[in-house]
Amino acid sequence: MLCLRQVCLFALRRCQARTLSNDLLLSQINSCTHEDEVFSLIGRNKARLSEKHVGSALNVLWQLQKKRPLPLRTNNYVRNHSQFLTLHVLAENKVKYMENEVVVDTLYSILRLNVEDHDSLAEVLVSEGWKRLEKLSLPALSKFALCLYKQHMHFSPLIGKIAHIVDMKLDSIQDIRILSVLMISISDVISQSFRDRLLQKAEQLLGAEDEVHFNYAKRIALFLQNVKLAYHPLLEKCNKIFLKSACHLDIHNISLIFGLYEQLGLDNTEFRLVAKQLLSESIDDYNDPETFTKLFFILGPMAGPEVRERLLVTAVCMAEGFSSHQVLVILKTMQKMKCRNSHLLQKMASTLHKHLDNYHVLQLVKLAQYLVLLRCHNLELFDKLKKLLFGFLKSSVIPADSAAIIRVLAMLPSSQVEEIIINKAAAVLPQCRLPHLNCIATALVKWNHYDQLHWQNTSELCAKLLQELNDCGFQRLQKANNLDLLLEELTYVNGEWFEEVLSEETMATCQRLIDQITWANVLGFSFLLIKTNHRCALLLDRIASVTVQNIDKLHPLEIYFILYLFSILNYDPPANEEFFENCIQRLISNLSCFETHHLVLLGHVLAVVGYFPPVLIKMIFNVSFLSKLDAQLEVLSDTSKQKVRSCLMKLNRAVCLECPEFHIPWFHERYCQQVLFKGSRRISSLRQHVHGMLAEILGGSHYTRISVLTPYYYEIDFECILDKNKRPLSCMAQNILLDDLEGIHLRHDKRDAERNALPPGAQRIALEFLDPKAFSKDSRHMKGETAVKKRHLEMLGYRVVQIPYFEWNSMVLSSKEAKLEYLKKHLYETQ
Repeated sequence: MLCLRQVCLFALRRCQARTLSNDLLLSQINSCTHEDEVFSLIGRNKARLSEKHVGSALNVLWQLQKKRPLPLRTNNYVRNHSQFLTLHVLAENKVKYMENEVVVDTLYSILRLNVEDHDSLAEVLVSEGWKRLEKLSLPALSKFALCLYKQHMHFSPLIGKIAHIVDMKLDSIQDIRILSVLMISISDVISQSFRDRLLQKAEQLLGAEDEVHFNYAKRIALFLQNVKLAYHPLLEKCNKIFLKSACHLDIHNISLIFGLYEQLGLDNTEFRLVAKQLLSESIDDYNDPETFTKLFFILGPMAGPEVRERLLVTAVCMAEGFSSHQVLVILKTMQKMKCRNSHLLQKMASTLHKHLDNYHVLQLVKLAQYLVLLRCHNLELFDKLKKLLFGFLKSSVIPADSAAIIRVLAMLPSSQVEEIIINKAAAVLPQCRLPHLNCIATALVKWNHYDQLHWQNTSELCAKLLQELNDCGFQRLQKANNLDLLLEELTYVNGEWFEEVLSEETMATCQRLIDQITWANVLGFSFLLIKTNHRCALLLDRIASVTVQNIDKLHPLEIYFILYLFSILNYDPPANEEFFENCIQRLISNLSCFETHHLVLLGHVLAVVGYFPPVLIKMIFNVSFLSKLDAQLEVLSDTSKQKVRSCLMKLNRAVCLECPEFHIPWFHERYCQQVLFKGSRRISSLRQHVHGMLAEILGGSHYTRISVLTPYYYEIDFECILDKNKRPLSCMAQNILLDDLEGIHLRHDKRDAERNALPPGAQRIALEFLDPKAFSKDSRHMKGETAVKKRHLEMLGYRVVQIPYFEWNSMVLSSKEAKLEYLKKHLYETQ
């Protein structure tokens, strides 16, 4: 018995000594401050290494790299070290003994050390993690999901299993860090209803914490990009976090945020202003191709002349060092900047020759589009592009790729349709969605328009293909039974083919699916009607009804776009007062949701429908507001800038005419003159012809004026004056020519109006010709802007005579005599 006791005590002491020794080794590993220290410990203690030691060693190796800036990291050195291979083999052998968290941490560490895509240890760890999935804690589960995401396993059944676990445990997740990682990892395998639950949870957690790390907001925004949804309540919270963090962000994160804004169709001017200021002050710091490309992408489109020139000069100097991806980014940014700098374009073309073989098919398509839009004249480069695109077209089995190639081939200079294009298009038609059909149709219409169907019998084949294409489009619309899927397809469909062939069938399909219009898709449906320009009362009434019933569920920006639809189509739904007042009340209560320039657009839309909320008008026409607007306009695209300035002018004019009680001054005189100077001054042949007819009716050309500018700068086609007995009065005394605007007559100054006051009973007549743009599609109903112009001209004292194109060009008025009689009738009719 004594001997047995001594043996047991010896065994116990040995076990304790071994444990203490091992704990000391673990502590030593965790205390290492350099990779070589870790490798030295591994080399001296190979026989004593447990699964804990291996996991800790790999984790320490990553933590040491993490502390260093990206350019100073030595991942290659670590991976190629002989002792790293030792750790690799030991980890594979001991993985089944590792604790759950160690399995996940080890996988994360080796992936961050950039092991190969099909690394054997990574595969073993993923398999082991799958077996233990149900046992993982939420932090470990989120880390494991992120590892799978980094391995591009976006559609793996394992990701689906993780999504199911998240769905079951969503209510128990209270950490925005864990949730944001899980959201981005499972974004490709979730349903719409699950997506909405995730958004609500994220919104709740972002609102519950005072300080949220930039990375968490970044992941939420990336999730929205992945699911292609601009969910404004969540984006607003993310934007606030981005703004708080802006001063501490590097060029990589700023570039990422700009890319997210671009993908989601947003223009956060506050963040753009901060980024512009930060980067403009440190341009010289970005002197390598990677960071300079990101600087060019961010700063180029919003740079002033001096900074723009510096960027272009630097880009020329760096051109030869750009990678294939960087060349694409530079060309894309040049296109956004509308920059056709020939020197830089030549440099890019020269650099492209060595990169062409590195691009995949869709990158080549984008590259060709940019070069065409930038008016590149390098025919040798286009020939190489064409050969590569034809090669991809021959081997392509994906309808979307084939359609994109065919469309871009039609854009290339001296491009001719060939038999292979016709045959490939015919082969993929039955598998094409509407955007793909639209690509092929656009190409065929372009070739046909420029008479480029030179191959024998191509014209007949092309005509036959177009008919088949039309039939496929009709069939796809007629078979559609899900409005959400239809709206997703139609988002990317536009142009001549859609407007002339599919527009009416699209409206018929929408009316068939009208019961599927809900608050969740009413914005997308409104965008469709804006694009089609159809004034369908049934559909508009449904939109108004859904909006009123769900007003609290709709974001104010969504309500703005819905009101924009009703304003441009000049449509009043049933119970229109209830509709407009509910919308306006919701908007006015949430003006803080709008950026400065959006408030101007909102004010203009409301003015078109005849509403001028005092709180909004007083907010806009305020010196501090207008100063802030001027600053923000500098970072918007030229198109957005012009739109905002035009809307501000129109709103200013509407307030002056319709709401004099606000005492808002007219301050757009110089702006209007600048727009006139830049515009076309030619008088159309139609106007000249009608001017002659009016002179014949009234008894001389001095009784009518052509192209007249009214007070507040409305331009009208013709003006004449009739006295109380309907006799014409000479307009010559009324003429005031605007300097440098030949043929444009201005009647603006109040003193001139008093000096040239009309005799009692006389009437000033504005005669306007209305082209198809003044009406909604296939309708004789005037659009909003045309109706507003008529309303304002009447306020200025005119009797407005509007001549619609469909009456003037009708068979009834085919003769000159009929046209003269028509004009006479409208001029002399009594009000």
